[in-house]
Amino acid sequence: MATKSYREITSEGLWGNNPALVQLLGLCPLLAVTGSVVNALGLGLATTLVLIGSNLSVSVIRNHVPDTVRLPAFVMIIASFVTCVELLSQALTYELYLSLGIFIPLIVTNCAILGRAEAFARKNPILPALTDGLMMGAGFTLILLMLGAMREVIGLGTLFADMNLLLGPMAASWKITVFDDYRGFLFAILPPGAFIGMGLLIAFKNITDNRIKHFRDARKETPTVGSKRVRVTGDIK
Repeated sequence: MATKSYREITSEGLWGNNPALVQLLGLCPLLAVTGSVVNALGLGLATTLVLIGSNLSVSVIRNHVPDTVRLPAFVMIIASFVTCVELLSQALTYELYLSLGIFIPLIVTNCAILGRAEAFARKNPILPALTDGLMMGAGFTLILLMLGAMREVIGLGTLFADMNLLLGPMAASWKITVFDDYRGFLFAILPPGAFIGMGLLIAFKNITDNRIKHFRDARKETPTVGSKRVRVTGDIK
């Protein structure tokens, strides 16, 4: 199997094969915790760390694990990294860990992580597998942040509230009040609001892809003006 270029890996992770927008994997935590930017960023970073660690480990052992125990071995690797991330979040960002609740340990069941281990990491060398984990995690985190920002602004009228839970005291003043005296819009914070917001993001991607395809097709169909061939042989009468 030919290894993809790093440009292709980056493009697929961030846009073309984004785990949230295209593969539609990991939607349970994505829809559940994106009521604010800080929750979205916390879960995104945790998922990215697990993706990087699992892809790296699977690529290292890919030639030493028989197919009969391949999937159980991958699950054990993912579970080990999730446990490390969970303990790290408890030690460094305990209040945010409580806010995210069960969704940190549930990263083990995120199909995007096992899917990348099975579809890419076990077939490719270390550096491409590492890059794939980073880009897929970054793409997933990007959608988390976009959905979290959308729901926080509409639902609470703020942006970057409680960022100190993740980044410490330096981020305590990052809160932006978008709407003064805003009573909030509960629907945006509830699960139905998350579904609608996710649908809007998917629609935006589809519209953008169609426009890009239409633009490329139009450029291909545009005739190029060239010089005419003039015959210079034979007798001229």
